[in-house]
Amino acid sequence: MKEKGCVKCGCQEAKTKEIATTGTGLSKMFDIQHNRFTVVYCTNCGYSEFYNMNASGVSNVIDLFFG
Repeated sequence: MKEKGCVKCGCQEAKTKEIATTGTGLSKMFDIQHNRFTVVYCTNCGYSEFYNMNASGVSNVIDLFFG
């Protein structure tokens, strides 16, 4: 069975960060950052995937990144 890892380079190590972004319209105009995401990125090549914070927990996000 093939080992899971980064889809770009196969590295087995990933880290996470949280970011917040504005939406469109008034939230953009007033710089209201109400969209929250967890970013999972490969420590080797930097490949990143964004996950909506409202949709899943951080522990499940790492599993999604590695397939």
